[in-house]
Amino acid sequence: MPINKDLIEKRKRIKGNNPDFVRPESWRYKRLETTWRKPKGIDHHQRKQKSRGRPGLVKVGYGGPKDARGLHPSGYTDNLVHNIADLEKLDPKTDGIRFGHSVGRKKRLEIVAKAVESKFKIFNARVSVKKDTEADKHGN
Repeated sequence: MPINKDLIEKRKRIKGNNPDFVRPESWRYKRLETTWRKPKGIDHHQRKQKSRGRPGLVKVGYGGPKDARGLHPSGYTDNLVHNIADLEKLDPKTDGIRFGHSVGRKKRLEIVAKAVESKFKIFNARVSVKKDTEADKHGN
């Protein structure tokens, strides 16, 4: 059951009112992706907001609710973990964990075992405790 369900719902409702921010001229040229890039030219029509019908610019006012920022879609807060000491600072009822990209397999296994024991929500485990412990027994 997701926690902070009301905050996630509020964020989704506010996001629904925001325009779809697309890269300028991406509808015109196939080689351009639609992902947002800020227009920076001195005479750029979208930056100047001169003509009607142009998509909106990304601005501060379009942000989501302050109390819902930093929440994973599951409702848990998203926290970066590099070692077991980082894990001990968190609360398993409200905090989820995401491993830093520099955490290796050996340390990741230790942290996963501790996190499963403490009942943390893990977002990017990339290892399963059972498979890896069996592989370690066989010397692989």
